[in-house]
Amino acid sequence: MPSSSRGLQEAPVAAEEARNWADMPLDSILAVLHKLDHIDILMAADQVCRSWRRAARDEPELWRRIVMRGNAELSPKLIRQGMACEAVRRSAGQCEAFCGEHAADDGFLLYLSEQAPCLKSLRLISCSGVSKEGFEDIIKGFPLLEELELSLHHNQHQRVYKVIVEACPQLKHFRLNKQYFNGQQWTWQKDMDALGIATMHELRSVQLFANSLTNKGLATILDNCPHLESLDIRHCFNVDIDNDDDGPLLRGNCAGIGMLRLPHDSTHDYDLEVGSPRFASEYQYEYLDWCSSPDVDRYWIGEESEDDNDDYYSGSSLFEADLDKYETVLPRRLRK
Repeated sequence: MPSSSRGLQEAPVAAEEARNWADMPLDSILAVLHKLDHIDILMAADQVCRSWRRAARDEPELWRRIVMRGNAELSPKLIRQGMACEAVRRSAGQCEAFCGEHAADDGFLLYLSEQAPCLKSLRLISCSGVSKEGFEDIIKGFPLLEELELSLHHNQHQRVYKVIVEACPQLKHFRLNKQYFNGQQWTWQKDMDALGIATMHELRSVQLFANSLTNKGLATILDNCPHLESLDIRHCFNVDIDNDDDGPLLRGNCAGIGMLRLPHDSTHDYDLEVGSPRFASEYQYEYLDWCSSPDVDRYWIGEESEDDNDDYYSGSSLFEADLDKYETVLPRRLRK
């Protein structure tokens, strides 16, 4: 092939390589960034070039709905609460939704309540650093909240529902999900969550994955939340809506709910980790085996294992008093 013809064929490739990504329109850059988790934006996306960095830092609209999940392999190297504070700060008071996994503690929630007065959606997943007392106090700073999720941690208790009802009168959507169904519970404990949720009379959707509620608890929710349009009780194996000895069949009571997911329905579209259910009989055998093992002595005398370590996320935030304090531990590229 003549060299001139070869040069003509190679020209488009050269033009492709010479493309200047910094010349992309702002709308196009934001369209790309909107497809990323905000952890990825903080860690890498604003390193592409100056125009991308400017878009990531100076466009509050990008941070209006913050999602900080995944990146589990980086967890030991990230101070997620600090990164969450940085994300909220970039929203410049416009944050309307925050979803964080391992990304919140009492200090961060306090900062969020001060910096996001228009917050309508708060989803906390595996946020064990949020204490019962801290949550009850700080939730009062979110009066416009319409959606609340408290999943994969066990810091909620009966009193918290009363606080939520009083603090968030506009709440419409509530999620309370567990990693696996635990059939080994006292009878009086099984419907504690259901009784609390039944006080939220304006709810439109409820998700209770792997909860211990019974038919009685479900009936209480249905009787007291007349506006329900969506109900997800997958892996709630204490519920049998076709076997209700306490009144009318629950299936009939659920007839008006548009989106109904039952205990044995597929979990293919569930977006959290699903653990194998533990039924009472299985738990009993495991407990008996454990009682006869050498580990039981270590448990009662309090001997520490070499592998024991404080929960990485359980400590209080270093950043609750002054946002500038955490900037010294963030990567240099995240500091202003």
